Amino acid sequence: MDPTVLQAGFDVLGDGRPETLWLGIGTLFMLIGTFYFIVKGWGVTDKDAREYYAITILVPGIATAAYLSMFFGVGLTEVEVVGRGTLDIYYARYADWLFTTPLLLLDLALLAKVDRVSIGTLIGVDALMIVTGLIGALSKTMLARYTWWLFSTIAMIVVLYFLATSLRSAAKERGPEVASTFNTLTALVLILWTAYPILWIVGTEGAGVVGLGVETMLFMVLDVTAKVGFGFILLRSRAIMGDAEAPEPSAGEASAAD
Repeated sequence: MDPTVLQAGFDVLGDGRPETLWLGIGTLFMLIGTFYFIVKGWGVTDKDAREYYAITILVPGIATAAYLSMFFGVGLTEVEVVGRGTLDIYYARYADWLFTTPLLLLDLALLAKVDRVSIGTLIGVDALMIVTGLIGALSKTMLARYTWWLFSTIAMIVVLYFLATSLRSAAKERGPEVASTFNTLTALVLILWTAYPILWIVGTEGAGVVGLGVETMLFMVLDVTAKVGFGFILLRSRAIMGDAEAPEPSAGEASAAD
């Protein structure tokens, strides 16, 4: 059986793209998430919390625009790949990730309160991850596609390692509330982001084990969880408030209190 026959979806627009069902659902969920965060943040006065809300609202907001564009067939191109024929590539998905993944990382960096050099390095490697993934998606030979996939995956591993080590240690120093929220969000990012290159390699842009409909559905689930789910966990935590830090008293202070 041809591996690309594993399809799922419904051609909502009648233009021969069964994946439009999942793109439409993705648009709706991202839009709901955006408005939910706006309503939840309405009237918030804490300066630090407002910063988190501004960043986090942008994430599903940008994703809404990206998914809506893909729903209408914008941000879609065809690539002739040697040995595979013509592939439909949604490059708008990469544009979405190029803007939203740095914002997600910025939220985590602000939680950990790391320096600007660390933030710049983290976001720079993240951008490298997305750009090399896009180059792989647009490449015309399978060797080139797999090479760029490997390059992108290595960059992702560097980002995730940085989150799990340096930023995690910095967050721990800010107190249990911040550490708990950071660890939960980092675990979510580690699991979901690891799934992206796996889906890429088995999907139409890689080996073609699953068709574009299934691939689009799974990317939609990952995107909604990684953006709206992330924001829901972050914004319901007291860790985003300016008074979240609660350092333990020093030995001298503890003695004086006794």
